[in-house]
Amino acid sequence: MVHTPATDPFDGILLVDKPADYTSHDVVAKVRRHFNLKKVGHGGTLDPSATGLLILLLGKATRYSGYFLSSDKTYEGVMRLGTVTDSYDADGTVVGGSDPSAVTREQVELEMAKFKGDLYQTPPMISAVKINGVPLHKRARRGEEEVERKPRFIHIYEFRMTGFQSPESSFILRCTKGTYVRSLCHDIGQALGCGAILANLRRTQSGISRIQDALPLERIIALDRTALVDVVIPLHRLTSLPGGPRPL
Repeated sequence: MVHTPATDPFDGILLVDKPADYTSHDVVAKVRRHFNLKKVGHGGTLDPSATGLLILLLGKATRYSGYFLSSDKTYEGVMRLGTVTDSYDADGTVVGGSDPSAVTREQVELEMAKFKGDLYQTPPMISAVKINGVPLHKRARRGEEEVERKPRFIHIYEFRMTGFQSPESSFILRCTKGTYVRSLCHDIGQALGCGAILANLRRTQSGISRIQDALPLERIIALDRTALVDVVIPLHRLTSLPGGPRPL
């Protein structure tokens, strides 16, 4: 008789609707401690101010981190014209900007369209990208204003405006991994001559996983270990889904 190893019900993924002001590491640590789990990782970070889909990898699912990290992403966001910050978003220090009242919807849409397709994008100075082992945001905070960064190859599948009420434009973005949405907003603001920042960002899809299937962090933390099993997507189910990771 062939012995089949017992399956751990916590080997799988957990879809979290991340709240604002939590880092991705904060969410990982909170879930690991609360449920006393040995191994918890994530399938792609979100900035602290961003909300939405954060995929947690539990147990043996951490082996599939490469699959999740490389998945395409979809976002809904708001770009605000007339302001420039050092981080390219609303959390940074204001360093410039000018009156955007003369900028039209058509002008913004025209600039957005220029970013569709293949392009190279330079990571912002305030980011987690490491140069010689040191994150760029640490270099920026100690006064290194500009450090040479290698541009990254990305692809924008869709960058579409969904609403315009000056100075803000709402949008949907579908892109490859590693795309800095706040850099796109910054570059558009520079092209328009008034500056722009990313005012709000929410991730709605990562690969085959959707925000509709995620639970808010507070609801997850309210569960006990038995109830958590019911919301974990087990590995065997995950690897059988169309477009899901292949079994290792």
